[in-house]
Amino acid sequence: MDRLDDRLSEFFSEAIVPRGLTRRLVPRLAPGPRTLEALARRFRIEATERGVSRLRPGRGIGADSARARRHAERAREELREYLAGRRTFFSVAVDLAGVPEFQGQVLAETRRVPFGEVESYAELARRIGHPKAARAVGNALGANPVPVIVPCHRIVRGDGSWGHYAFGGEMKTALLALERATPALVGCTTTRIVCRRGCAHEQRVAEEHRVVFASVGDARSVGYRPCRACRPAVAA
Repeated sequence: MDRLDDRLSEFFSEAIVPRGLTRRLVPRLAPGPRTLEALARRFRIEATERGVSRLRPGRGIGADSARARRHAERAREELREYLAGRRTFFSVAVDLAGVPEFQGQVLAETRRVPFGEVESYAELARRIGHPKAARAVGNALGANPVPVIVPCHRIVRGDGSWGHYAFGGEMKTALLALERATPALVGCTTTRIVCRRGCAHEQRVAEEHRVVFASVGDARSVGYRPCRACRPAVAA
């Protein structure tokens, strides 16, 4: 296992952030959803018929079929809602068929880190069965083809520092700050149902009927039940 971990570290070599990328992607970034929401237009989204395959700085959509284009357009809309603080999860399909097996394991486990929380590279390595491959995990995340949607910004170093991020430390800080300021669960006082923020049912709830919960347990304790569509109890 140690030899395999060493080989993984060599294969997933350190990704390099191009000079000035953060400034080009997030010019004069100020805190708050309004500023972040505008960034949804500054990403190029590429998709296949199976789902979104790449998210990078740029403009427009890359899709070679109507179905692929629908995936890309849905990703754009969900990205805009997420950056505006109106969505806490992505439901758009993701196509990671082209990534190596180890990286696929890392990205799959990363998708399980809850909204608003962080995990360390070392813990992620332990979860996928390679406890000594924390550096390889970090490098695999640095090569994440769909940042934000696969939330590699939620993975940090064991000492609490940010570590590498494809879009730069300023962007990582902004995303984590956004998540900590955004309620993850919203209940409806008339239906007594609690949803993840961004669920189609949650988006139809009138402002006067909204109530925010810290956890599904808190919602259950006062008589609310989890939404069957967005399944917050499973995601928690």
